Amino acid sequence: MKITKKIIVGLAAVMLMSTNLLNVEAAEMADNTRKAVKVVQTAGRQQLGEFAPDFARYNDDILFGEVWSKNDVLSLHDRSIVTVSALVASGITDSSLKYHLQSAKNNGVTKEEMAEIITQLGFYGGWPKAWAAFNLAKEVYNDTPAVAKTASGNETLENIMATSLFPVGGENVNYAQYFDGTSYLNMLSMDQVIIGNVTFEPGCRNHWHIHHADKGGGQMLLVTAGRGYYQEWGKAPQELKPGDVVHIPANVKHWHGAAPNSAFQHLAIEVPGENTSNEWCEAVDSGEYNKLK
Repeated sequence: MKITKKIIVGLAAVMLMSTNLLNVEAAEMADNTRKAVKVVQTAGRQQLGEFAPDFARYNDDILFGEVWSKNDVLSLHDRSIVTVSALVASGITDSSLKYHLQSAKNNGVTKEEMAEIITQLGFYGGWPKAWAAFNLAKEVYNDTPAVAKTASGNETLENIMATSLFPVGGENVNYAQYFDGTSYLNMLSMDQVIIGNVTFEPGCRNHWHIHHADKGGGQMLLVTAGRGYYQEWGKAPQELKPGDVVHIPANVKHWHGAAPNSAFQHLAIEVPGENTSNEWCEAVDSGEYNKLK
């Protein structure tokens, strides 16, 4: 009986020490909790806003705006792994998988991690599915050497898409009527300051337009890739290359876009102002545009 009591007392002491250690560990974890990052998605409204507005809202506001935004509970890195795994296991190897592979890369999933993920999925989900996924993953993680820039700084659309720091997004269908050529839009922020990542195929440019404001307002462009142009009404076109910053005053008529033989990408930042609105005007004269190098 004495031995049994000693054992019980000893076990109780061990359990108490374990509980204290767990409490300390939990407290340390509480001090290092992740802060949620709001995920902004507009692809649903851009591509299905008129045809299926409810689905577009579920996609943008619920799936991304709420579920993906709970990244303080499950990180964006881990959510990307879960999403890619679900798509590959379901046999979905179209543009949606490529989009989520790119998101995974942007969210910190390394090439080595992705190779291991797809390899394991091959055993559990099917070998042909893994092969198809690897073909897309190689494009996203850029296993093939990037197309070298020419001395003039020209880049292909494919190279910009493969190496873009920010997600490129879908085809810019909502504003297609105001562009000559194909552009791609991904809204990076809709809170505090509105920021969009705009990508232009070679030769694509938007129409003349004006950012109206009674006070403040205007726009800033941060050039991230390729080569393009910016022009204000009555002034000569200004060539743009990565690293260039353009400050567009409010109420000034202007256009911007890619060079004739190079793709182009910039971040467009709306400058807050009072009574702001956009006015779209005529297309850029093709004859004048084609004189650009």
